[in-house]
Amino acid sequence: MSRRLAVLATTLAAALCAAPAFAQDVLIRNATVHTASERGTLQAHDVLVRGGRIAAIGSGLSAAGVAEVDAGGRPLTPALFGGITGIGIEEVSGEASTRDASLALGENAKDITVRPEFDVTLAYNPESILLPVARVEGIGFTLLSAGTVSGGSIIGGQGAVVRLDGSPDPAGPKVLFVALGAGASNLSGSSRAGQWMLLDQLVDEARGRLPADSNFALLTPAGRTTLKRYLDGGGRVVVEIDRAADIRQLLRWSRAHGVRIAIAGGAEAWKLGRELAAADVPVFIDPLVNLPGNFDRLGATLENAARLHAAGVRVGFTQSGDASHNARKVRQLAGNAVANGLPWEAGLAGLTRVPAQAFGLGDRLGTIAVGQTADLALWTGDPLDVAHVAEQVWLGGRAIPMRSRQTELRDRYLRAAPAPEAGALPRAYPARVE
Repeated sequence: MSRRLAVLATTLAAALCAAPAFAQDVLIRNATVHTASERGTLQAHDVLVRGGRIAAIGSGLSAAGVAEVDAGGRPLTPALFGGITGIGIEEVSGEASTRDASLALGENAKDITVRPEFDVTLAYNPESILLPVARVEGIGFTLLSAGTVSGGSIIGGQGAVVRLDGSPDPAGPKVLFVALGAGASNLSGSSRAGQWMLLDQLVDEARGRLPADSNFALLTPAGRTTLKRYLDGGGRVVVEIDRAADIRQLLRWSRAHGVRIAIAGGAEAWKLGRELAAADVPVFIDPLVNLPGNFDRLGATLENAARLHAAGVRVGFTQSGDASHNARKVRQLAGNAVANGLPWEAGLAGLTRVPAQAFGLGDRLGTIAVGQTADLALWTGDPLDVAHVAEQVWLGGRAIPMRSRQTELRDRYLRAAPAPEAGALPRAYPARVE
């Protein structure tokens, strides 16, 4: 550890010890404040937090009786968005009993498998060990995803944003998840054209144009009510989709039915940048998707984010693959997008302001501004550079413990101890762990 980093760590430790447990008031001095707002970056500024909210931003602030942290010029950002994940609804990927992100009611065609009323937030566990693993990496909120599986439908169900502060309830409005394209064709008669046929029928049901007691009806009464709310613009619909031709059709469909959409994936979204910007559709991409891994991604490019941003699209980030256990890697995604032409400020916005606004939390999260919830991260250096780490994270003004099961296991295995006697347990397995 460098001398400067050691001094900062000592200062933080002293400030945290001096503050009451679960204190929500703190004055962070002399930080490079990346507001992720129209104010941009503020050099050598202070941020005052009172009652869990940002009370003031300026130079030379004072507040009697409030714990102070000297940032030493280091970057301060809003706590980051972890992407679209299963944090809190998935514990172990390989153990089915710990996965609650999807609904499958059976392969029989007679089963009602289209259930937009399915809500994964009801299974959310704020005590999941995945929360502190993400928090110590500067992640403050994530969007819980309702996924699609065999025996389900192209409509996965509902999720919502949760803050990783241990709160048991969603922080924002519900979001409906839909999967389209080749990856979901097994849920629509092995045809992507069948997906639009099914969606149009579901719209007819929700609008009352198909009787609820019809033998062809696919929705329950609760499902019709839920879907109608999204058709009336009462919530965001996140569509997992990659191919440009499918995205074009999605824009037509959403415009015809008045549906507020966001795109997840969007490997070929750059081809429709102007149309997406005109429709104000945010796109959450994985900037590392660069190769034509399937026929929906033939136009994948590392410049996807830069091209979308240049066209005026709001760009956010989410991972392909195991996003729940690797939420920390979302910083690497943003950094790679910046390395391939995306402006740095837009890279930070894709991890903060863009997702907060897209999912109905822009008035509370995603920027450093007076009145916002004090979800903050202090970094050892550039937060979009994986050579740097989060030095301290505050959620609602509370300094969280910068430890997780992973750091505790690391410390256990690195613990210095005398060489074991013959027949004794290795030092990594002490008889009693303090």
